[in-house]
Amino acid sequence: VQLQASGGGLVQAGGSLRLSCAASGRTFNNYVMTWFRQAPGKAREFVVGISRNGDTHYADSVKGRFAISRDNARNTVYLQMNSLIPEDTAIYYCAAAFAIAIRTTTTAYDYWGQGTLVTVSS
Repeated sequence: VQLQASGGGLVQAGGSLRLSCAASGRTFNNYVMTWFRQAPGKAREFVVGISRNGDTHYADSVKGRFAISRDNARNTVYLQMNSLIPEDTAIYYCAAAFAIAIRTTTTAYDYWGQGTLVTVSS
């Protein structure tokens, strides 16, 4: 599976961004899709995941502000980010795993996109 993330940019606090992750190469709907992020000087952390059947799991830090969705016909997963805060500043990575359950550790994912930078100014 090849993953291509896009949609990052610079936004003011309180604003919104929508990230996309386009997948190619395998049967997209068989994969758990997730977003991780990595802030400068910090470890990569789980943000949100969506299972094959649409179940979702969010990190506490983004609950109520972020929403993940997937379009299996377009082989694309989306991350709608609202009410952004400076602490959301990071490189956002999409990842995929041929699995059923959503895992929150980086080692559970075999395929990674290149990352897209999100910068939230105060």
